[in-house]
Amino acid sequence: MQASDIAWQPFTPGGVAAFARARHLHLLIVQLITALVSAGTVLWFLSSAWFPVIDSAVHQLPPAGEIRSGRLAWPGEPAVMLAENHFLALSVDLQHAGQARSPAHVQLEFGRADLRVFSLLGMAQASYPAGWTVAFSREELVPWWGAWAPMLLAIAGVGLVFCLFAGWFLVATLYCPVAWLAGFFADRDLSLRAAWRLASAALIPGALFLDAAVVLYGLGALDVVRLLFAVVAHFAIGWVYLLISPFCCLPHPALAAKGSPFARPDPGSAGGPGSVSVARPDDKTNLDVRSN
Repeated sequence: MQASDIAWQPFTPGGVAAFARARHLHLLIVQLITALVSAGTVLWFLSSAWFPVIDSAVHQLPPAGEIRSGRLAWPGEPAVMLAENHFLALSVDLQHAGQARSPAHVQLEFGRADLRVFSLLGMAQASYPAGWTVAFSREELVPWWGAWAPMLLAIAGVGLVFCLFAGWFLVATLYCPVAWLAGFFADRDLSLRAAWRLASAALIPGALFLDAAVVLYGLGALDVVRLLFAVVAHFAIGWVYLLISPFCCLPHPALAAKGSPFARPDPGSAGGPGSVSVARPDDKTNLDVRSN
């Protein structure tokens, strides 16, 4: 099986193998399209699942409040749920007594001296910076959030594109020797540089698979446990393409030049230089086959 002469799709092992001999610019274009699709997917999820909760929470804050010298000045009830949905919850529980817990997949709980993040993976805790003063009131955060929410989305999108390219470069560099060894033992025409391009292209199907999983999760068709399985599976997909695609590359030129092992040139035969001597298995005679 051989890869196509034109690298235009990374969805089959042959399509991934075609990037091994494609121009590097062509690979960069396909990676850029994939990165933009991934960034658009994440931004869609943030704007539809998380940002509405944050917007609702800042409107529920008291008129006055701030975080100063590592302490939250909170004039309201000691435990209150600010806003929540299926994906995200924001609450205040000054003593972290568990009186404002939510079944949301991710919950941010503001305490007297620290912030706790609860998720399926466990709990993470971070103390408020001692030298910072942060507004925690409706009058200050509502206009700030309204002005900065679109900018934060744009920053997240650009940052994700750069992170994807940096991650793909690093992972492809680590995977490159594996692809080269697979091609070497399969007698394929695969240099180290070509193996790096193949390894880079092998990461694209897994990234698109994860994008689809995020969309299904945002639509409620996939729960958080299956989303975590999808995260693990997208790495496995990359390995599958990495190990199979080298076998779809062109054979090594030295191997291709050998031709068929059942035919050998016989320049000394009566047929001359244009004939091939084919050995018959039932006797010791040779049959001259003249070329037209």
